[in-house]
Order: sequence, then C-alpha cells, then structure tokens
Amino acid sequence: MAKPLEVDEVWQERILEQVSGLQYGQVVITVHDGRIVQIDRTERKRYDAPAPRQTSAEQADSDQSGAGHRTKAKGSKGGETLRAVQ
Repeated sequence: MAKPLEVDEVWQERILEQVSGLQYGQVVITVHDGRIVQIDRTERKRYDAPAPRQTSAEQADSDQSGAGHRTKAKGSKGGETLRAVQ
C-alpha cells in the first residue's frame, strides 16, 4: 500500500507560489516515498494573431537584397571563411 502523502504548510505555499499567475501551462509535483521532492513549472505563451508569413518569392527577394548576406570564400584553406556580399 502507498504511503500517505502529507503536505505541510511550507509545501502548500510552494505549490501556490508556482500556480499563482500561471495563465497557460502546468505544474508537476514529483513524489518519492510519500514525500514531495520536486515541483516543475512549465509556462506557455499564447498569442491571438499569428505572425504574417512571407511567401517564398518575398523571402528570396529579401535574401538577395538584404545587407549581411554571407557566402563562403573560395580557395580558403583550413577553416571556413565567410565574406559579406553587398
């Protein structure tokens, strides 16, 4: 038979602390031998409107015209060298 779990005032406060302010997510309480040993809090952020997505043509245009586009330098020996293409 499983040991009865006793939750004292300290653990109640710890659990409430993890749950308070949590809008989306979960709180996982790990118990070993009838004792709480760990509390994990996973918080999720949800956004109402999805971010606008670029079409593949728009992405290609921004890649070609954007500063900081990098390519590998030809003929480099040893490690790879990158150079900026303007």
